[in-house]
Amino acid sequence: MQNTELFQLEVAQRGQAAELLARAFHNDPLYVLVLPEEDKRAEVLSWLFDRVVHYSLLYGEVHTTRALEGVACWLPPGRTDLTIGRILRSGLYATPLKMGLAAYRRFDTYSSYADKLHHRYAPESHWYLWVVGVDPLRQGRGIGGRLIEPVLARASANGTACYLETGTERNTLFYQRHGFKTVGEGQVPKLAVPVWAMLRAPTDEL
Repeated sequence: MQNTELFQLEVAQRGQAAELLARAFHNDPLYVLVLPEEDKRAEVLSWLFDRVVHYSLLYGEVHTTRALEGVACWLPPGRTDLTIGRILRSGLYATPLKMGLAAYRRFDTYSSYADKLHHRYAPESHWYLWVVGVDPLRQGRGIGGRLIEPVLARASANGTACYLETGTERNTLFYQRHGFKTVGEGQVPKLAVPVWAMLRAPTDEL
């Protein structure tokens, strides 16, 4: 039986967490579209998730298991917007240079659309589930659900909503099992990529 006791990610584990997320999202439809070359995708995703994890360690929470089988990055109420100062400090400002102009334009088109959904459907104080991923060799064992449980429980206890976006329809079923409901969906203009906005009301319980 796998040990899925949860921990706050240590700063020293940041690189491992980034590599795990890069593997978990390597075949994600969005990143396949943004970065069609496999080798480049692997390299850029490792870099990108390293900065996402860094940002989340600075301004949010990052949960993992004892054996680092998965990672969940949350931004707390009051810190769910990516400000310029935080982007600079975390290193995310270099994303256009790392991706290349054409890839970044695709990525930014998606991100801008997702941001509009975020502000439209979660205008009140909430937790933002930025990313959750499980090592491909460990998927299907309930680790993803365990990773998000602590914040969901705290949010319910404190009467706070939780919000996320996903670009994969099958993921909506996973999140529905944990109390999220689809509040908006659509196709990203120019990309024909779907995105679902999902909200977990503060009254929902695990």
